[in-house]
Amino acid sequence: MRLVPDQTLRSPRAVALVALTLMTLTAGPALAQRDDQGLQLGCADDYFRLCIGVDPNSPDADRCMTRNRARLSQKCRAAIGDYDRRTGSKSMQNE
Repeated sequence: MRLVPDQTLRSPRAVALVALTLMTLTAGPALAQRDDQGLQLGCADDYFRLCIGVDPNSPDADRCMTRNRARLSQKCRAAIGDYDRRTGSKSMQNE
């Protein structure tokens, strides 16, 4: 029995959400911010636009997003700002 149509599983957004969900399940404590759904949803498009060839479970993914900070979408910046406000982090402090 299928609960989700095949087309849904093939969409880029579905693939992004699956990849980011898997990333959060395997990430260590140093990558705790990846467990945040707001960051996942807000920055998934940016990750796939800017860092598609980078393993999302590696430190290279963090470095890629940081290196491309100036190119992040407004949606991703807002998600990071919201995360920083809620957690007291300073992810965007160098801007």
